[in-house]
Amino acid sequence: MTAAFLLLATFATAFISGVFGMAGGLILMGALALVLPVASAMVVHGVIQSVSNGWRAVLHVSWIDWRILAIYLAGSALAAGVLVFASFELSKAWLFILLGLVPAVVWLPKRVLHLDADKPHHAVACGFVVTGLNVVAGVSGPLLDVFFANTLKDRRTVVATKAATQVISHGVKIAYYILPALGSQDLPSLHWLLVAAPLAILGTTAGARFLALMSDVQFRQWTKWIVSAIGLLYVVRGVLLLTGASA
Repeated sequence: MTAAFLLLATFATAFISGVFGMAGGLILMGALALVLPVASAMVVHGVIQSVSNGWRAVLHVSWIDWRILAIYLAGSALAAGVLVFASFELSKAWLFILLGLVPAVVWLPKRVLHLDADKPHHAVACGFVVTGLNVVAGVSGPLLDVFFANTLKDRRTVVATKAATQVISHGVKIAYYILPALGSQDLPSLHWLLVAAPLAILGTTAGARFLALMSDVQFRQWTKWIVSAIGLLYVVRGVLLLTGASA
């Protein structure tokens, strides 16, 4: 039942990410955290999302902004260097709370946080903070979206470039958690991954076709409300786990 649940979640969340370039990863991380230890959930999430984002980048490869991607990589490498000297793992309660709070950044007024990934220094900052948050919370899509909300790029450029950056961030996350995860008996087998990977690709492909039917306005509106609703549910889940643990 656990395997079937995770495979269904893999396909569904890949479809959602294929449409919005985010949200799917946020849902999948929560689903994995329900049934796996934190380190194992991080690694499995990183592998699935690398496949999903990687395939999404391939589908829209002609739309990738390679200049932004290269600068983002510099910031991501800096974050990886810092993380080498840090060692931590959140409890499930705090993981859900942090997951739930991440989408709040999409509501910050532009005058408070006016970021633009098209600007080199913003792209470096994007790589650093998004990769760092991805390692801590498991996801960083909503924060990544803040850096792309003001670029005035076509929605396909936004989705394609974000997908490529997420492959980098998830790679760092996998490297960070792989040793603790290998020490756990709950890490899914390679056979499971061989089934999950094609499902992630199929879901992403279906989502990409749906994306072509949306307007840029619809794309931005739906993204904001979907991740906010998910975030609220996660905060509630985390608080319930905290209160249950302290009871």
